Amino acid sequence: MIISDIFRNATHKKQFLSILILIVTGLMTIQTSAVFASSGGEEGGGGGITVIPDVSVFIQIINFLFLIWVLNLIIYKPIRNIIIQRKEKFSGLEADIETAESKAAAQDQAFASGIKEARARGLKQKEALLQAASDEEKELIGRINEKAQAELAKIREQIAREADGARETLMKEVEDFADTISEKILGRAA
Repeated sequence: MIISDIFRNATHKKQFLSILILIVTGLMTIQTSAVFASSGGEEGGGGGITVIPDVSVFIQIINFLFLIWVLNLIIYKPIRNIIIQRKEKFSGLEADIETAESKAAAQDQAFASGIKEARARGLKQKEALLQAASDEEKELIGRINEKAQAELAKIREQIAREADGARETLMKEVEDFADTISEKILGRAA
């Protein structure tokens, strides 16, 4: 990759600058460490590093603050942005899930109420059909009873006429029979 290509892409440019800043910061840290290491070895007999505060302490503090600022700029902010985006995405997904659950519950409730209404309508229709069948049955039985009563009345009337006719016929023949019987009993003609 050529340096001119690096500066064409904004992401590559940021990465290049970040690496450059880290290298410069590292070199500054190495230089100040070398100053501290060289200043304390031969003078005292204490046998260790003696730290004498001077201007390099302020350089280290500035270096530390600069390093924190650079790390915040390069690492922490992008990570925080990614975490914020994830939280927003998860919040959106949770909202979608809650919406879907509420819709499913509403549809389930509507389905249950629809079934309940359909059963109620079915029972009403069944009762109406049973009532209509019962009314038709009563009507048919009533017509059959009326017809049977009419036929029974006709038959009784016919029997009564036939009985009256038979009685009249028998009344006419009663005298003839009485004479015939009395002749047979008495053995003589009257």
